Amino acid sequence: MAAPAESTAPASRLTGTLGVGSIVFMVIAAAAPLTVIAGTIPLGVGAGNGAAFPMTFVLCAVVLLLFAVGFCAMSPHVPDAGAFFTYIRHGLGRPFGLGAAFLALATYTAVQAAVYGYIGAAIDELVASLGGPSVPWWVWTLAVVAIVGVLGYRHIELSSRVLGVLLLAEIAIVLVLDVVVFASGGGPEGLSTALFDPVQVASGEVGIAIMFAIASFIGFEATAVFRDEARDPQRTIPRATYLALVIVGVFYAISTWAIVSAWGDEAAVAESGANPATFLLTTFENWLGPAGGLIVTILLVTSLFAAILAFHNVAARYWYALGGHGAFPSAVGRTHARHGSPHVASLTQTILAAALVIVFAVAGLDPVAQVFAWMAGTATLGILLLMVLTCIAVLAFFARSRVDRRVWHTRIAPALGLVGLLVCLALTIRNFPTLIGGSTGLALGIGAVLVVVFLAGVVVAVTRKPAEPALSGDPAAPGGVPGDTPRENV
Repeated sequence: MAAPAESTAPASRLTGTLGVGSIVFMVIAAAAPLTVIAGTIPLGVGAGNGAAFPMTFVLCAVVLLLFAVGFCAMSPHVPDAGAFFTYIRHGLGRPFGLGAAFLALATYTAVQAAVYGYIGAAIDELVASLGGPSVPWWVWTLAVVAIVGVLGYRHIELSSRVLGVLLLAEIAIVLVLDVVVFASGGGPEGLSTALFDPVQVASGEVGIAIMFAIASFIGFEATAVFRDEARDPQRTIPRATYLALVIVGVFYAISTWAIVSAWGDEAAVAESGANPATFLLTTFENWLGPAGGLIVTILLVTSLFAAILAFHNVAARYWYALGGHGAFPSAVGRTHARHGSPHVASLTQTILAAALVIVFAVAGLDPVAQVFAWMAGTATLGILLLMVLTCIAVLAFFARSRVDRRVWHTRIAPALGLVGLLVCLALTIRNFPTLIGGSTGLALGIGAVLVVVFLAGVVVAVTRKPAEPALSGDPAAPGGVPGDTPRENV
């Protein structure tokens, strides 16, 4: 028997005509390709499975594509913004859904805070290298917070255009390096073959390699967050999800292969392990000269900005979804009369981000070694927990509702994705202290915070006064499936 559905009508609807390309731009921008190339690849090669690290991106992309099959199959049956939140709510019920919503909001706020720390330090370093003044990192970061706040307040199409330009620039410079390396036949040892050797792929600290690789895909589920602003959600969302995963996975794998080949297997492992912070810059300067090094330094800053803007838009839409469903004040779930944007939700996220930056600054935290490392680690663990819950929700929803009888889409692929994600989650938990700087106590503290945030959402769902129930027996109703009975709103 199908579980009862919930009313999903928000206070007002977001508007937009985003196509597949626009949504893919925002999702890939959130993945911050150049930032991953600069930060994750040296760690994956130097501390993970060495020269075979490129194949780790492919393996993680396969796991996430299996996850995406069930995710996209369920998309037509949860036609509202909120992504993880709405999927889990429809599959596992209101308490789990609201717990996931709180966890998702905390997760995206954490990853945005991580990049805010990084970009402050990166801008200061860039300005100083060009002869400008050196100021505290948080001064630059608060300026970025203000710019992002303005863009987030306005129509989503503006953010999409900004992200598109920045994304094309950062991808272009990496592709130039890829083409030069491959056209030259690689470095002193030719093109690396380590990624094609299963023994080398499974060698070294493969758990650390998988942990860093899976973290590089954070944000791909944002395709469903923008469904209200998509031109044709039924087609746009699945296409954008698959396309984003394939593009990101292939781009990371090929670019890592090129960088490893540029050095040679042993030299790449040695250099990335000894100098992870300058590994990418040195690679570009060696192959494209000083001008290439300067360009990549500038584009690293724009890559970070693009990621922040993308994560801001995702977080704002979680605020909006929760406001529209009554979990937060109704004003958060309203849209701007002219811009059609979740302006109150966006302002709320901007204020929260500014407050976090001020707290980090007053506490004297290092923007990269502490703010970025701690918050990025928190986001990685949170996203994996959310994806595991979403996989379970997809399986439960289709087993109960039977609105889609395709075995591969509703059972086999989601089950395989769940197994793969559980493996990734176990490896991440095992290596979590490494991801956040080596402190077991801090790792336990962060894990406890995530659990408390999730439980807080569950408690709110259980204890709050139920909203007006919705009659959703009509499968055409938002969130309705055949056989549904009335149920209170979130």
